Amino acid sequence: MNARPPVIYVVDDDSELRAMTATYLARNGMEAVALPSGDELLRRLRRVRPDLIVLDLMMPGLSGLDVCRALRGESDDVPVIMLTARNEVVDRVIGFEFGADDYLGKPFDPRELLARIQAVLKRRPPPALPGDGAPMALGRWIFVPARRMLRSGDDLQPLSDAEFALLNALTGRPGTALSRDRLLEAMHGRDTEMDERSVDVAIHRLRRLIEPVPESPRYIQTLRGRGYVFVPDDAPAPG
Repeated sequence: MNARPPVIYVVDDDSELRAMTATYLARNGMEAVALPSGDELLRRLRRVRPDLIVLDLMMPGLSGLDVCRALRGESDDVPVIMLTARNEVVDRVIGFEFGADDYLGKPFDPRELLARIQAVLKRRPPPALPGDGAPMALGRWIFVPARRMLRSGDDLQPLSDAEFALLNALTGRPGTALSRDRLLEAMHGRDTEMDERSVDVAIHRLRRLIEPVPESPRYIQTLRGRGYVFVPDDAPAPG
């Protein structure tokens, strides 16, 4: 068990909301740091890395999407829960496309935010020891589950929580179709209320990482009406 409380950055331009949220999280055993902007978040990340970021979508200057895109562009897989006053499906999908791990519409109950933070942190696997897990070849990449990353020579590509959960589930059952419900459970847990579309968005991101031609996937195949299947290097690609 981790002896220290999780460090949570709460980033929102609404001073009252971020103070209230940070205070509530601190009262519930977390080390919460309130930040007023995306620029301040990026500056602080250079000094101290949190366990999770609660990030407002709509902010002056750098928006939550801008920040999330910058983090994922640097292969930083720190978990992000996106907050927004807009609660349309398209906004959630855009958030996931930019690498958010979860999404909560405003106004929200602080208890629900706390539960979602705990769920995201719980999904993160414990630090792996060297040698744990069986690496698997994916074309030019080697998937290393113990390190939660892809490796190609000296080129290393860390995976987000969603990408790792999906790839781990699929490569663990090669040749077996896994439904969206099952993959959603692998990503977000049994009691999730997330939409199945989040699976498709994460699969799209994963294909862009591992597939030689993402538009014509070799390793992660779609089986209409059944879900997705992983086809390893030593198996023939479906015709």
